[in-house]
Amino acid sequence: MKLISILFIAILFIQAFVAVEVSSVLSDADNSLSQEDAGDNYGDCSYACSRRCSKSSRKNLCHRACKSCCARCHCVPPGTYGNKDLCPCYAKLTTHGNRPKCP
Repeated sequence: MKLISILFIAILFIQAFVAVEVSSVLSDADNSLSQEDAGDNYGDCSYACSRRCSKSSRKNLCHRACKSCCARCHCVPPGTYGNKDLCPCYAKLTTHGNRPKCP
């Protein structure tokens, strides 16, 4: 009986872990663009970068850098600032001066 209880608890723990992993994967899919969308025509990159750069004081510069990063990484972090942990590739790109490339 004790073995069945332990087994039942282990199964519940595994199900909870899988549910967290699935929700994490689904949220990452919602925040990123597929490779087809971020092709040469910048599909959804234009929309995502417009949203990202909406509060920038230098919108054209921001938009150009963002579209370049989006084309490489196929994702743009949500919001107008921060959240780069949701798109690690976007956060790692740097300029020749080792400054962050992506807004």
